[in-house]
Amino acid sequence: MDQFDRALLNHLQLDASLTNAELGEKVHLSASQISRRRARLEAGGTITGYRAEVDAAKLGFEIDVFIRVALTAHSDDTAEEFGKFLRGFSQVRSAYALAGEADYLLHIKTRSLPALSDFVNRQLLPHPNVREVRSDIVLERVKENAPLAL
Repeated sequence: MDQFDRALLNHLQLDASLTNAELGEKVHLSASQISRRRARLEAGGTITGYRAEVDAAKLGFEIDVFIRVALTAHSDDTAEEFGKFLRGFSQVRSAYALAGEADYLLHIKTRSLPALSDFVNRQLLPHPNVREVRSDIVLERVKENAPLAL
């Protein structure tokens, strides 16, 4: 990966809708060179996809919550089963297995506190492998989705 690839990735992180011609102007390469580099970065797995970022609050998802989950037992089977369980909920935006006090960190987007309560009390807590749940409600987003410093 050279300076042109890094510049290309920097610009794509900021705006993935840029055309190859627009990227070429910014990176000082031709559109065809950008196209080849972009295809190589995609094929090699450095670029893993493209998506539109939407304003969740404008769609009614006004509450962000981080939930730390501690499990009752630890095994490969438990981890696999709990991961499958979490993937079944659209309100779970991200889930991370952790080393430390909690076993998982979940990022939840929900429409209301009653909806959050329903998820925690009727879905998460009754799960047979869940020992403890601790929730932190986001008051303000200070910084999110910052591009990688390349």
